[in-house]
Order: sequence, then structure tokens, then C-alpha cells
Amino acid sequence: MNIPNANIVDELRWRGMLHDISEGAEEVLGKEKITAYIGFDPTADSLHIGSLLPIMVLVHLQRYGHTPIALAGGGTGMIGDPSFKARERQLLSEESLAHNLEGIKQQLAHFLAFEGISNPAKLLNNADWLCKLNLIEFLRDTGKHFTVNAMMAKDSVKVRLEGEEGISFTEFSYMLLQAHDFWHLNIEHGCTFQMGGSDQWGNITAGIDLVRRRTGAKAHGLTVPLVTTSTGVKFGKTEAGAVWLDPKRTSPFRFYQYWINTDDKDAIKYLKFFTLLSREEIAELEQLVETEPHRRAAQTRLAEEVTRMVHGDDGLAAAKAATGVLFGEGDMQGMGADDLLDIFSEVPSSTIPDGSLSGDGMSIVDLVVLSGLEQSKKQARNLIENGGLYLNGQRVENMSQVVTAADAIDGQVLVLRKGKKQYHLVSLK
Repeated sequence: MNIPNANIVDELRWRGMLHDISEGAEEVLGKEKITAYIGFDPTADSLHIGSLLPIMVLVHLQRYGHTPIALAGGGTGMIGDPSFKARERQLLSEESLAHNLEGIKQQLAHFLAFEGISNPAKLLNNADWLCKLNLIEFLRDTGKHFTVNAMMAKDSVKVRLEGEEGISFTEFSYMLLQAHDFWHLNIEHGCTFQMGGSDQWGNITAGIDLVRRRTGAKAHGLTVPLVTTSTGVKFGKTEAGAVWLDPKRTSPFRFYQYWINTDDKDAIKYLKFFTLLSREEIAELEQLVETEPHRRAAQTRLAEEVTRMVHGDDGLAAAKAATGVLFGEGDMQGMGADDLLDIFSEVPSSTIPDGSLSGDGMSIVDLVVLSGLEQSKKQARNLIENGGLYLNGQRVENMSQVVTAADAIDGQVLVLRKGKKQYHLVSLK
């Protein structure tokens, strides 16, 4: 949906999404419909939530009637961007890059409309032109416009030069390739804006200079801030690693939980960054954070909006159902062993031989003691008598109940619960 007679810069500014902007860029964005691109690194077959802020810039661009280009770095990915990295990374094979690019393409389609509107997004791969470059022509037509002095003065290069490993010529040339991308997109697609994270400012200004020197045209750049939490932790990092957009890497449940556990100090900032909620809606949620923080209304809305955007309505429904199960408020019906292992991965667990439940099975009292949920049969019986024991989400009414292999979900797991929140997962070998 396009927003008529509005300036995207105002939108980005109130949302806190504007870090650097080149001279004259705001005026152009206020009166012209432009084509802009952002590059995405194909080092994995999935983007992670660290890529969400640049993606949301493309979303806003399209909403405001501009044409966004998502550029997959199939060519530059073979080199590696040195920007603020301590050491050179391993180069990927063409096969790995092709696999990664396919996954990224599918994910970007969740956010951008590539057809059916007046300003459809474009998805391009810079390998299509970079891999065809003739070295002599590249050095003559692109390299001659850069001085080594200027390249070494860029912050991203200076950091590497000051480190122990230095920087290879391969990575040193990355800036020229990214600048060449901007020139190519300007010539072939009328692209006049390059956008990205604040760590890309040096590469972006290099591209602006190259476009001007080779064509005489005016090009512009804009960057968004790098996101950290209020405690200074890198956004998207957890004890388990990065939070991915691919449900096979990070399940919708874990994805939802990441957002629902956002600190009060970050919730409003993230609502501005990662949702399309209006100023008025966010202001209401900000008021609730201040007056009724225990409701966690902002975090809940944040988790719902972002999970729906990434995983769709079905993914959100599954994540909320799993969350209900985690807090003893949902039904385990229809859930498989993998779902439950994901939901209860951080609760106490034990393993018993699958043969323990064969034949006549095992009494529920013995199972509770064997798992360690209670220390004695007397305690287990008292728990059942007081209505405080649940097996696979169902209250155990009879202390003579027998548990058999048929009770194990997918023949693999049993979920015991004591009271409202004390879980224990029993796995069968």
C-alpha cells in the first residue's frame, strides 16, 4: 500500500531508523520516486534478525511508492566484506552460494511485493555481472577512480590494518566491487540510492563517488543504525546463537519467545524498528509499558507482529499454541515429539529405556519417582491426590494409572507437570 504525499525520511526519523544520510538526499526523497538498493550477505542459507532492519527499510520504501532492489551478494560473497571484522572469513564455493541465495530469496518474498503493484521490488544477484568482469577493464574503468590513500582512510579498512592479521588484497578490493555494483545498478536500473547498516557508510560513499565520476549523475546514500540491546548485547544473539528467519533453524516458537522476552527498555524501540504500527498505536503501548509493565502488552504485540510477518498466520498460531503449552494453558493435542522437545528444551529431563513401558507398562507413581519429579512414592501419591500432577497436559486422576509406550508422544517423549509450571521431560531411548 503506497502512502501518498509523504516523505519516507520523516517516517524513518521518528522510528529512529536513520543514522547517516548524504547531502541532498532528503530533498530528493521528498519530491521524487526513486529506486534504491540494499545488499544482503549470502554467507548462510537464511537471513537472521540482524538483517530485519535493512529489510524494513525496503518495506518502507515500497510503501512510500519507491522501487526497492534487494541485492543478493552472490559475487561479493565470494570475496567477503572486511567491514569491522577482526579476521578474514572463509570463502564460499559457488555451490554453497547458490544454495544460500535460494533460501534468502524465499525469505525476502515474505516482506516485499515482487509483482502486482506499480512499484514492484526487484531481486538481483551481483554475481550476474561481477563474475563476468574483465580484470583489465575493471581496473581501468573502476579502479582508476580510487586512490589507495582514500581507501586506507575508510574506518572499516583502518580497523583491519591495526589488527594482527591485517587485510588481504582480496578483501581490500571489496570496496571497489561494491562501488561497481552501485554504478551497474545506476546504469541498468536507474538506481540512485544505496542504503545499508551504518558500518557500510564508507562503501556507500565510495559508490556515490564512482557513479558521479563515471556518469556525472548525482547518487545518494542512507544508513540505519546497528541495533544493540539496552545492555549493549548485539541484537539477535542468544546463548543458542543467532535467531534465524528460517523455521528449520529457529522454530516459530523460539522466534516468538525471543521477542516476547524483550526487555521493557527495548520494547518500544523494537516496535518502531520492526513493525508497521502507527505512532498512535505505539504511543498507547509505550504508556502501558510505563503504567502496567506486568502485562507485557508491548512485548506481546511485538512478538505477534514480527512472527506473523516472518512466519505467517499459521506460524504465529503454532508459536502461540506452543507458548500456551509451556505455561500450562494449552493443549498438546496434535503436537509431535520434535515440537515438545523444542518447547521444553530448557526444563529438567531424564531418559528411560523404551522397554520400561512395554507390556504392562509402569505405574504413574513409579514414573514420577524415577524421573525425579518427586523423591518418594508417598510424595507422588500426595501430588496426585491433590490434583497437581499432569501427564502430557492431562491431569492424572487415578494414582493407579499405568503409563505404557502408547502414551509416549511419537513413541519418544512424556511430559510430566507438577502444579502450574514445574515440568519434567521424560525421553525414551
